[in-house]
Amino acid sequence: MPGRGGRRAGAGRKRRSQETVPHVSRPLVDGDHPLHITVRVARGVWNLRSQRGMRAVKDALSQEAKRGALRIVHYSVQGNHLHLIAEAANRVTLTRRMQGFGVRFARSVNGMMGRKRGRVTAERYHLHVLRSPREVRNAIRYVLLNHLKHSAQAGRVGITVDPFSSGPWFAHWPPTVERVSWSALTGPPPLSQPDSWLLKTGWRRAGAVVSRRVIAPRRDVQRALDVPPSRIGGSHVGGRSTSSAAVPRARGG
Repeated sequence: MPGRGGRRAGAGRKRRSQETVPHVSRPLVDGDHPLHITVRVARGVWNLRSQRGMRAVKDALSQEAKRGALRIVHYSVQGNHLHLIAEAANRVTLTRRMQGFGVRFARSVNGMMGRKRGRVTAERYHLHVLRSPREVRNAIRYVLLNHLKHSAQAGRVGITVDPFSSGPWFAHWPPTVERVSWSALTGPPPLSQPDSWLLKTGWRRAGAVVSRRVIAPRRDVQRALDVPPSRIGGSHVGGRSTSSAAVPRARGG
């Protein structure tokens, strides 16, 4: 009679995918520090980087903008994930509003796919707190210029505004950045105005997102796009940012 214990095929905790966001404690969230949030979709979900995909994303963004608790200031839509730069008063507010955003996003995407239900997000969202002007500037650059990696692979030169992002409403592009003649969205932008000093004006202390004299993606722009979101300006270890730059308290301007 076989004894108990010992190795058995399929026993034990299943190995976690390298792409899964670990379930560590979330970092401290307050209204003074912007947030870089990445939301990935599950396998089998249609490409979001299309006009029908953008309509699904806009529905969720617009509803969140009306509530105002989670202020989404910048966004970028890629084929299988979203980048958001946002603000929230505290961790509880962020958690609740991201749950609400996820529900509305899933409902819109499932409607786009012609199904009543189905998994849309692949995992819990990734969160990085931006604690210095440089981190915020680099995050804005990363989000709004994320499409340049694919443009460079296709052999295109120069920098154009991404119509699948909040770039068309970004007020700080230099003349060297080419504006697109069409928009993936119609109507008012599904965005909120920033409240924090860092996201209003503080990030500009770190310099422009793109140089005025650039005619092709600069090396520092390309490097920023090659760095994972969790390491923009500082590393994200165990749910905490290692960036130690002091940040003034929120103020107007």
